[in-house]
Order: sequence, then C-alpha cells, then structure tokens
Amino acid sequence: MAQSTRVRGVIKDERGETVPSVNIILKSDRTIGTISNINGVFELNLESGDHILIFSHIQYETVELDIVLSQSETKVIQVILQSTSTVLDDVQVQGNRETDAIDPATRLDPKSVQNLPSAFGDFNKVLLTLPGVAGNNELSSAYNVRGGNFDENLVYVNDIPVYRPFLANAGRQEGLSFVNPDLVGDINFYAGGWESKYGDKLSSSLNIDYKEPESLEGQFNVGLLGGSAYIGNRVNEDIQYLFGARHRDSRYLLNTLETDGQYLPSYTDAQAFFTFDLTGKNSKQNNRTKLNWLLAYGRNRYLTLPVSQTTEFGSVSQNLRVQTRFEGREELDYDTYQSGFNLSHRWSNRFLSRWIASGVYTSERENYNVEGAYRICDVDNNPGSNSFNECVVIRGIGTNFNYGRNRLQAKIYNTEWRNEYLLSDWSILEAGVGYSHNIIDDRLNEYAFLDSAGFIEVNESTFNELSLSTTTITAYAQATIYSKDSMHAVNFGGRINHLDYTGQLLFSPRLIYRFKPRWERETSFRLSVGRYSQPPFYREFRDLEGTIRDDVKAQESIHVIGAMERVLTWWNRPFLFSTEVYYKSLENVIPYDIDNVRLRYFANNNATAFAYGFDFRINGEFIPGTQSWFSLGILKTKEDLAEDDKGYIRRPSDQNINLAFYFEDHMPNDPTLRVYVNTVFGSGYPLGPPNDINARNIFSGDEYYRVDLGFSKSFELRGHKYLKTLWLRAEILNVLGADNTLSYSWIQDVTGAQLAIPNSLSARFLNFRISTDF
Repeated sequence: MAQSTRVRGVIKDERGETVPSVNIILKSDRTIGTISNINGVFELNLESGDHILIFSHIQYETVELDIVLSQSETKVIQVILQSTSTVLDDVQVQGNRETDAIDPATRLDPKSVQNLPSAFGDFNKVLLTLPGVAGNNELSSAYNVRGGNFDENLVYVNDIPVYRPFLANAGRQEGLSFVNPDLVGDINFYAGGWESKYGDKLSSSLNIDYKEPESLEGQFNVGLLGGSAYIGNRVNEDIQYLFGARHRDSRYLLNTLETDGQYLPSYTDAQAFFTFDLTGKNSKQNNRTKLNWLLAYGRNRYLTLPVSQTTEFGSVSQNLRVQTRFEGREELDYDTYQSGFNLSHRWSNRFLSRWIASGVYTSERENYNVEGAYRICDVDNNPGSNSFNECVVIRGIGTNFNYGRNRLQAKIYNTEWRNEYLLSDWSILEAGVGYSHNIIDDRLNEYAFLDSAGFIEVNESTFNELSLSTTTITAYAQATIYSKDSMHAVNFGGRINHLDYTGQLLFSPRLIYRFKPRWERETSFRLSVGRYSQPPFYREFRDLEGTIRDDVKAQESIHVIGAMERVLTWWNRPFLFSTEVYYKSLENVIPYDIDNVRLRYFANNNATAFAYGFDFRINGEFIPGTQSWFSLGILKTKEDLAEDDKGYIRRPSDQNINLAFYFEDHMPNDPTLRVYVNTVFGSGYPLGPPNDINARNIFSGDEYYRVDLGFSKSFELRGHKYLKTLWLRAEILNVLGADNTLSYSWIQDVTGAQLAIPNSLSARFLNFRISTDF
C-alpha cells in the first residue's frame, strides 16, 4: 500500500503553552485545511512538493510557513504563534490568553490538580481554592458557588453533561466526583455570567476536556486511602485512547471521626475515552470528521456499624458532654453507568457542526436502621476538683431512632446539535438545539423520632412511591464580535428552555463585553449581564413529606458581573491579578435546608433572594517552575419567604468570608523535592432548630478551616525500558488538627432548652502514596 504524504506538528505560544483551535489552511487551495486539537496538535495530508501553510487564530498573529514534502514523507514541525500585539508610543503590548479571552472562565493547570494534597485526590477539591467557591466537608465532592447550592452547578466533560448521585445524605457515603484528574487536559470554570451555549443552572459551569494523547503515557498510583491508574496512547493516525480507573477506601480516615464503629466504605470507577478521526482517506483535511466517545462506570458500597460517640461542647464556664451508644447499621449502594459521544464535522474552513448525545442510568439503594441512646451532662472543668472532667449533673437522657429503606432509579438522556460559523476573521455565529428526557422512579420509606426529656417527637416520616418523567427542549443563538484592534469584544445571545411538566417557556438573554485598553501593563475589563434559569429537575418537585408538587416553576436569576484582569510583573515573572464584583437577583426561589450534603426543598416558589460580593485572585510562579494562587471571596446572600414575617434572612449557603490558597515550592538545589500546601478558611454557615420556620437560620455556625500539606520526591528511572519517574509522596491531612463542625443535632434537656450538638469532621491523618509515570 502506498504511504501517505503528510505534515504533523504541535502549535505553541511564546510561553511554550499549547494552542488549541488554530485554523491551518493551504494557501494555494483554501478548501484544504484542519484545526489543532486541545493539545495543540494537528495533522494534514498533502501532495508532495512545495506548500505554504497559513496558521491563524483570533488571539494570535497569523503565520505563513513554507513546507517542502517528499513523496511518502511525514514531516514533523513545531509552530510558535505570537500573541496579538499593537504598538503605542514605542511600547509594545503583548496579548495574553487570559486577558484576551472574552469568556469569564477561570483556567486551571491540570498538573496542579494532581499535586493538590487532599483526602482522596478528588478533582473538585481544587475548585474550593477559587474565590466564590465554598464547601465545608473534606469527605464530600459537593461545592456551592456564590451563595448557590450543590444542585446549581453544571458539569461537562467534552461537552457531555455529568451528574451527582441522588441518595447520598452524608459526605462519608459519597464516592469520588465524576471527573478523573489523571485524564484531564483542559479546565475552564465559570462562577457566573457564562455564554448562552452553556446550559440552564443558576450558579456555575465547569467545562472539562479530556486529553487526546499523541504517544504512550500513563501513571500508577497507590496509597493508604486508595489508588488510581491510567494509560493513553495514539494507536494509529486515526485512533487515540485513554483508560482510567480509581479506587477509594476511606476506612482509615473515617476512623478519626468522633463516632467509633466499623466503617466499610468502597468506591471504584472506570472510564474510557476514545478519539476517532473519521475523515475519509481521500480527504485532504485531517480531523474534518472527529468523534469523541466517553464510557464510564461507578460503583459505590458503603457500610457502617456505629458503636459509640462522645462529644464535648459548650464554653469555658459551662462544658457539656453527650455520650451515645448505637445499635444498627447504615448502608448505601449505587451503580452508575454513563456513555456519551461528541461528533464534530467541519463542512468548510468556516462552518463546524457538533452532535452531542449521552445517556445515564443509575440505581441507588439506601438502608439504615440506627438507634442511639444518649446522655447529656455537665462536666466539671475545675482542675482542682476531685470530680475534674467527670459528669456531675445529668441534664437529659433520651433516644433517637432513624429508619430508612429507599430505592431510586434514574435514566437521563441528552442530545444536542451545535453549530459554529466564522462570519469573518473577527466574528463568529453560534446556534444549536437540544433535547433531554428524564425518568425518575423513587420509593421512599423513612422515618425518625426523638425521645428526649420524656417527650417523643417525630422529626421525619415519609412513605411514598414516586415516578416522574420530564422532557426539556432548548435552543440558543449567540454571536461573538472582535474589533480589528482587539481592544473591544462582545458576545451576545439568548437561550430558550421549555419543560413539558411545568409548561413554562423561558427566555434567557445574555451579554458579555470585554475592553482591553492599550496600557503598558496588560489589563482587561469585562461586564457580564444575563438571565439564568433553572427548571426543576427532581428534588425541587418533592416536598418535605415526599410528595410531588405539580405547581413548582423554574427558579430565575439575573447576573450582573464586573471584572478586571491585570498582568503584573514581580521578580521578573508574570502574575495574573483578577477581581470580580457581582450582584444576583433571584426570583421564584425554592427554599431549602441543608442536612449534611442532602438538600431538602420546600417545593414551592414562595421566596425571593439576592446575593452580592467581591472575588479576588492572584496566581503565577511565586517560586520559579511552580504554579500557586491566593483567593479571597466576600459574600452576602439573603432570602425572603412569603410564609414568614421575618423579611430577609440568611440563606443556608451564606458563607460571608472564604479564603484559600494553593502554594508549591521546591528545594533550591533539588527541584525533585517539592512541598504543596492547600489551605481553606470559611466563616460559619447559618443554622437553626429543625421544624421551626420562624427560628430558621438565626444562629451562625463555627468557621471551617483546614490545612493539608504534601511532600514529594521524584526519581528518574533512566535505565528502565517503560517507567520514567518514581514519586514518593507523604501528605499530612488537617495539619492543624482543626475540629471542624459539619452539622448539628438538636435535642431537648430536662429544662426544655434546645441544645445543638456538633457533628465533627475528620481529624489529623498521615497518608502515604507511591506513583510511577510511564
């Protein structure tokens, strides 16, 4: 068979970063061309002879390159693009990917995600180091953004939507988040104000692109809390693959909780990601037709046999102790299957279409039957007393009982058709339509009661079998226009959403404007204004008694965001400083309460709310060759329920201050020895006694703070045929031994006073990991 003649290469910018989505066309025949992938790699079939290739990107200067190809030759090249620059008063201002971009995304380095010290290496933990993102549970992958809740976040992998488990009510029961950090190639996070082409949620959008490897790569990682492995390669000119698997076993970490007992948690998942170049052999355009195919399976098995718990709380003058003995067990099992594909076809150098389709099936089972007998007493805290640190006054004796037998099955189908048309070198038109169908079958059988101070109070009682089938149709259109001097850019468009169950037709207009003045220091300003709606999915339809409410409507929010990004130079290295001020007005709000990681909706649109705040972030190489960043978020969010007379009160996610930083360092004379610091501080969330709407969220909980410290040493395996590097890692989780409180249990003493018993999170833990790269 005849050998083809082609040119292959990688495109980078002047900083050495790969550049995706570069148009490459043949100057003599502009119908022949291709586009670089997310790794900046391209391939183009040509005839032998002399050719001129044109490399163009809206954020970089156009480059023409002479190529000479012999018959059956494969030429490999590297192309360097210079950022768009203008000249003003003899001062050259270079473009920057962050300040040039019109979209409000925060971009993260995938390597930093892998190095971040955390309990399980969960991808979502890196999001908690960003301003405006909060989460007070190291055992959970859930997060909330700018006053929203866990259900208000979009997550895409190569434009394929992914979902959280439904039944988990505690962070220790969860598995890992869907995103496998070993497979990640590109990360874009939107804390608000995103474009019309992304979906219908109120708070955020996380867009992940998995890698498309050009050569053999992989890693094997094992530690005390689990392990992971992945491998990727290019099989031939048309096929690339990634396989990844993870296992989480948190029993050692859970043994540091206040509740003594037997913990048997296990989570395993496997993912495969394929890239196919379906372009015909006779075509002179590579990747003209391209298919990304994602396959995933997640298996969670959680079993706890609690035995006892001792909790001390109170003040210096009055110290209380609660001692509890348990009988029973708690189980949660779920299996989730997901598959999706993203098929793209380039009709011409100006017109690109994508067909995205996915399906999810999950089967979840929750069984618990736990009885706890408790005693509350005053503790003698006088060191000189004979009864020091002993119970001296019994304030209450009681029993709490929790029972549940819940089953849930969900089937979620999505398909979307997207189109992009390059109107000119300075304008892009995008439009698409989407369809989704959800089938939820839920069987609820749970109740709880408290026998406290001689009174029996039923806290919860739900018996129901629910079936819900909904269909949603969406459509969007948007345009992006750049001025020829690159100083101005605007994105405007709208999104339509129709949910058959509610009959609502929603329209969401959105506008983003970016201004980049010709200043000596690169600076850009951005204004985002838009309406964002969130139709009810399933939980929002279900009230506190477990009944489906047919009159629930979509929640809606108006985002107004002003932002500035500025490139600073410290120690002869660039740093990016970004700040945002935002205001969100919410209407048709569905109130909810948070129970650990379970959201309990009121299932009615009887509230209005607002959120406003400031976010600050600075990132760069504080130490040469490393990436670090510092973040600060200031937030205020309140809501007004129609059924109470209290006016605006704090929302459950009102965390006023959020401070976080991720820092890398290495030994000056030995860069193979590195240290990583992950620090998070958040002020307390509001709380109040249960089943009392007038006392809802009247108190402020304790602050959350945590420092995780990691050390690594790498060894180059020069003589090994396959293995490249050996890594030894040690992580001290919760270095300061912070006694963080996740939630509160409310009981009544003999005087009738309500007492909030804190439920603490994990203590200090030393984890070891070994990994190898190949």
